[in-house]
Amino acid sequence: MSTATATATAAVEASAARPARPTPAPIPFSRVVAVELRKMFDTRAGFWLMASIVIASVIATVVTIALGDRDTLTFDSFAAAVGSPMSVVLPMIGVLAVTSEWSQRTALTTFTLVPSRSRVIIAKLVDVVLIGAVSMVVALAVGAAGNLVTASITGVDPVWDISARTFAQIVLANELGMLVGFVLGLLFRNSPAAIVGYFVYALVLPGLSGALASSQQWWAENAGWFELNQTRFLLFDSTLTGEEWTQLAVTTGLWVVIPMAIGLRLVLRSEVK
Repeated sequence: MSTATATATAAVEASAARPARPTPAPIPFSRVVAVELRKMFDTRAGFWLMASIVIASVIATVVTIALGDRDTLTFDSFAAAVGSPMSVVLPMIGVLAVTSEWSQRTALTTFTLVPSRSRVIIAKLVDVVLIGAVSMVVALAVGAAGNLVTASITGVDPVWDISARTFAQIVLANELGMLVGFVLGLLFRNSPAAIVGYFVYALVLPGLSGALASSQQWWAENAGWFELNQTRFLLFDSTLTGEEWTQLAVTTGLWVVIPMAIGLRLVLRSEVK
């Protein structure tokens, strides 16, 4: 008994003498953002999806110069041409920013290294917003180059008919499209399902809303309070009134904020395999 007691006492003294293991510093949020941003470019699909932003902008600009009436082309013409492919590519980036964790089976590794899933999702959200803004600046630069080339061909001064406010509205409209894709990625966590869901939202719902508005006067008068596409599209080519800005805020809450909260809760509570 005395030998066992002496051994136990020696073990306690040895453990007391051993220095305490230092607590590792938490991973900075900026590092999580940087890692998630790099992951969006790491795969071949991710790289070419990002590259398609520049490729689509160049193709749209070249086609506009080749087929458009060069005497009437302005900066707005190129912005509209470049904006069409951007409205498709950018939401796909928002979708894949989330669903790639599950389709590539990296979610378990990611959430093991960063146990706080909400930090990872917020970092992905920051990256999506950042990529959307930078992409629109790149697309605008390509359109500006096309406007200068057209002016040099026709021998007239280039027309810069897009104000900073209009450009900010265009960026906001595309950011909202990306956020809808991001939300669908959170809700479905499956790339095909989320992509199909986005095209239903962007292509099918506006048609259904228009058909309902043509037969129901109450919907025609109040659709802007429920249908995000209706007010979001106004951002591309008009100045919104105070009521329309309010409608945009309400529909953003209905289609982005509330579903994002639900999707985040699902991600936090779902089993990762």
